[in-house]
Amino acid sequence: MSRPSDPTPRDVDVLAFPDVQLLDVAGPLQVFASANELAVAAGMLRPYRARVVMPGAAATASAGLGLVGHPLPAADAPCDTLIVAGGWGVHGAVRDTALVDWLRERARHARRTASVCTGAFLLAAAGLLNERRAVTHWTRCDELAARFPAVRVESDPIFIRDGAVWTSAGVTAGIDLALALVEEDLGRALALEVARHLVVFLKRPGGQAQFSAALSLQKAGDRFGELHAWIAENLAADLSVATLAARVGMSERSFVRHYRAQTGVTPARSIERMRLEAARRLLGDTALPVKRVAARCGFGTEETMRRGFLRSLGVSPQAYRERFAGSGASAG
Repeated sequence: MSRPSDPTPRDVDVLAFPDVQLLDVAGPLQVFASANELAVAAGMLRPYRARVVMPGAAATASAGLGLVGHPLPAADAPCDTLIVAGGWGVHGAVRDTALVDWLRERARHARRTASVCTGAFLLAAAGLLNERRAVTHWTRCDELAARFPAVRVESDPIFIRDGAVWTSAGVTAGIDLALALVEEDLGRALALEVARHLVVFLKRPGGQAQFSAALSLQKAGDRFGELHAWIAENLAADLSVATLAARVGMSERSFVRHYRAQTGVTPARSIERMRLEAARRLLGDTALPVKRVAARCGFGTEETMRRGFLRSLGVSPQAYRERFAGSGASAG
């Protein structure tokens, strides 16, 4: 673990407001705090000086916990990283023209600006996302795109970086975003150590989906949950309609009709989504050849998988790996 070349701590401001989402604030703050603790333990200087800033002296988060922060600093004061939290209170924050004006100017003096969850609405209101790729919580992507047509909204990634502006998906994705910021500043090794320290399951790349394919298919009164679990464990098996219908004890015609009524998609589309998700995970986490990934995930041929990636993600499997693979990918 190397010592940061800049001995001056990086100033990180996390913008909060009434009815802010608590984890949007606490998650990133804890990442930077843990990075400080681990850096000092390794004989390094404290890399961050993080604080909460808000329009008033105090605010109550939507979870009911009171927050005490620092008043908004001068908009032209130097700042390394500015992070805008989200939450239900973002609607009122967007209507606060003084706050929006402050944010617009503050971002000009920050090295990088980021949002967590619906904090993207504040960035968009300030014009900071115009003609940029951006993401927010998956339930609010359509609204963000409708209200701010100049923003190139993508609903799938956990976080997106477009130049000096970063946006992230819902709630816990703020932790992934903060880990990515730490990795950019201090390297992958320390970022992974922070993830382990926080008992985060893994440090997810920004291109990973906001929620799993199997989870997205679940509905209330789910009658195909066990089938989806079996499919996920047998992606390279025979997954024809006949096989699936037999597993749930239905005729093929009845199965297709009921399945589409519950999930909104065909069985074939569900299987492709789960295969793509598994392939993305293997491409990002292992060094397996693309041909073996295609076979393991049930695509049959590398070309079939390539067409699926291009159709759904707009990139080839190899391009996806080059963009999102971790440096510690295993041989699988």
